[in-house]
Amino acid sequence: MSAVRRSPSSQQGRLLVAAIALVLVAALGAAALRYLYERPLALREERVEIVVGAGSSARAIAQAMRDAGVEVNADLFVAAARFSEATRRLRAGRYEITRGMRIADVIDRLVRGDTLKERITIVEGSTFREMRAALAAHPGLRPDSGKLDEAQLLAAVGAGEAQPEGLFAPDTYLFDAGSSDLDILRQAYRAQQARLAQAWQARAASLPLNSPYEALILASIVEKETGQAAERGRIAGVFVNRLRSGMPLQTDPTVIYGLGEKFDGNLRKRDLTADTPYNTYTRGGLPPTPIALPGQASIEAALRPEPTRALYFVARGDGTSQFSESLAEHNRAVARYQLGGRP
Repeated sequence: MSAVRRSPSSQQGRLLVAAIALVLVAALGAAALRYLYERPLALREERVEIVVGAGSSARAIAQAMRDAGVEVNADLFVAAARFSEATRRLRAGRYEITRGMRIADVIDRLVRGDTLKERITIVEGSTFREMRAALAAHPGLRPDSGKLDEAQLLAAVGAGEAQPEGLFAPDTYLFDAGSSDLDILRQAYRAQQARLAQAWQARAASLPLNSPYEALILASIVEKETGQAAERGRIAGVFVNRLRSGMPLQTDPTVIYGLGEKFDGNLRKRDLTADTPYNTYTRGGLPPTPIALPGQASIEAALRPEPTRALYFVARGDGTSQFSESLAEHNRAVARYQLGGRP
């Protein structure tokens, strides 16, 4: 029995039909994919957050979305990521997905790395030790500085100073989840250096300060002594007057700083008479280092203090201070505000 021989024209016709069928299937699939790709995602809330780990696959990201309350088909999300050639460009971080967003919007956000920023606030007047503790406690930061001593840490941030106290600007810092705490320390160090340099250039004439570092020390004392922001410049003026006249600064915060962890919240007479490098009752001039992280306002106050003849001040108990030009006047203020009127 002889085989039926097909003409070349019939074979070409069938190949053409098959090719057209494949094109139609692909077109229909692409149309379906585009429809689903551009359709707004259903969320159980107005906004949700997802965390994308380093190296996460598109399928893992889709599962994270589902876990967060986003109704998304994992196969479709993977196909859409491949369709947009974004599979290998999805960046790690914490992301926000809001109602009305499409898969296309989510993928675009992941490709651009438009992450939600983490934040940490370093409070003015806190110490460097407190800053390190805050960095170590933040779950969004990688604690790379934890294994470094102070000398190594200063070298890592590019600081040439021997002691870290006062060198870092208190502020609110934004960062991507998983960032190194050394990145925050570098930012804070550069910011403090810039603030100090700018204020030093604009300093008042004839200040009893020989260097920007001495200004930083004074600024840290002003920071710790100021109860009301409006009095910051006048408090700086009192300390500048004392430095000019050779009087000891006699400020409790320096003594407390010198006590370190031994301070139990109660400053005693024996603490004021025990000599340490930070006891400004027993030693003249400035202490050897800052005693806290001063903010920009305190740096500016130290370098442009308010003109005043006052040499003393005492807390009134309401956050403000009573300023005095003479010791007799100061003693009366102490009796009134600190001793309940008893001389």
